Amino acid sequence: MIARTLSALAILAAGVTGAAAQDAEFEITGDAAKGERVFRKCMACHAVGEDAKHKVGPILNGVLGRQAGTIEDFAYSDAMVEAGAEGLTWTPETLAEFLAKPRDYVKGTKMAFAGLRRENELTDVVAYLAQYE
Repeated sequence: MIARTLSALAILAAGVTGAAAQDAEFEITGDAAKGERVFRKCMACHAVGEDAKHKVGPILNGVLGRQAGTIEDFAYSDAMVEAGAEGLTWTPETLAEFLAKPRDYVKGTKMAFAGLRRENELTDVVAYLAQYE
């Protein structure tokens, strides 16, 4: 398990967004090894790691702390760009909520994935992604 010192809730309460959020540390509660298995459901559209390239979805390196819809050279939906412009920053909580029901969380997203239903899968995949800063 990855342990970070400042919880995402504290970051949200402090109103930290954008670049400042990328420098923040999060409390990660999932199991990254189990999250790697869960991420297999995501691999058709997303990549992580040193040689990751955009696919149908953007690369997910450094997703925690990043403002939604802001990676260069990726054509996000207007809805995702707007959500980011309105302050959506990916924290463990916001990412888990999005991954549970993407089309409900960001109406108009291009992400066709129906969502992860089990809470442990959500926390585990967030822990896996947290390794790729």
